[in-house]
Amino acid sequence: MNNGRFAISVHILTLLADAAAEWVPSEYLAGSININPVLVRKELSNLREHGLVISKEGKSGGNRLARNPEQIFMSDVYKAVRQKDLLGKSINAPNPQCDVGKEINKHLDSLYDEAEKALLLSLERKSLSDFHKQFS
Repeated sequence: MNNGRFAISVHILTLLADAAAEWVPSEYLAGSININPVLVRKELSNLREHGLVISKEGKSGGNRLARNPEQIFMSDVYKAVRQKDLLGKSINAPNPQCDVGKEINKHLDSLYDEAEKALLLSLERKSLSDFHKQFS
């Protein structure tokens, strides 16, 4: 996962954890992250779909956490933004006549699965609350 969505989503969730029960506007979130509010709203939509954020429209609206920070784990965030391939895929088709080429993708898939399982195990150990405490 090398597209920045995890970092943006963790930043959003950490700001919402910091605000406790207040409704936080997307413009405020975008200002802290230093990105366009449209990108923040796109990530907020994804986080809503995954049950991590709730939003309220209108003048007094904004966003806040859908659950307590102790109940949101970094693995939840990873799963919400996960793309198909953790480490990427080769853009070319390997030579099927080559001993390595004909089996490389199968073995890479196995390696990637192992790496992702290790990553998820690590991320499951850290809650948003744990992460947020680093900023206090």
